[in-house]
Amino acid sequence: QVQLVESGGGLVQAGGSLRLSCAPSGRTFSNNAMGWFRQAPGKEREFVASISWNGVTTDYADSVKGRFTISREKAKSTVYLQMNSLKPEDTAVYYCAVGSRFFAQRIGQDSVGTWGQGTQVTVSS
Repeated sequence: QVQLVESGGGLVQAGGSLRLSCAPSGRTFSNNAMGWFRQAPGKEREFVASISWNGVTTDYADSVKGRFTISREKAKSTVYLQMNSLKPEDTAVYYCAVGSRFFAQRIGQDSVGTWGQGTQVTVSS
């Protein structure tokens, strides 16, 4: 069974940084777009960032542009989310995701094929 294993979450003060990692077990996703979503308490899950299958195209939610950077290590199908200048409103469970189609440039919630289990990020003020 394919799993996405996330790591790097935790507690950080406002203005700090965290780096999330997501690696698959059971297979690779070198031809799939990958991304990150998040869900804050009492809110719906929302898109954060995605990266194309070849790592060339990246997309970000307006709320994180200029602060977060998504990247991937294609050979290992590992995706990273570098989060800088964190704010309390970034507090959420962050989910890694893999797109369901090959050679896509980006993913949205309607095109996710595999979800990670989530990792908690808490930003204190």
